[in-house]
Amino acid sequence: MNFYTVRDLRTTPKSIWENLVADGEVVITNNGKPTAIMLDISGGNFEEMLKAIRQAKAMIAFNSMRSKAASKGYMSEEEIQSEIDAARRGE
Repeated sequence: MNFYTVRDLRTTPKSIWENLVADGEVVITNNGKPTAIMLDISGGNFEEMLKAIRQAKAMIAFNSMRSKAASKGYMSEEEIQSEIDAARRGE
């Protein structure tokens, strides 16, 4: 995987495009940190690729929420039912 800076996008775009086609992906960095991934979708279906990316992002978010919940401790069934009852009462 090749890494390029934001500045490289302006100064050497041709080499970035060539590597994107050759490798299928390149990473763009800003201040030394990865900020974007460029993917070559010329040979595939745009809608399928977009759907796969969105599913991957949703799974990452879900796993992050699950980890945070586990670190705080899970609620018992009684606590969950109490929360549901309070919500239904409008509290």
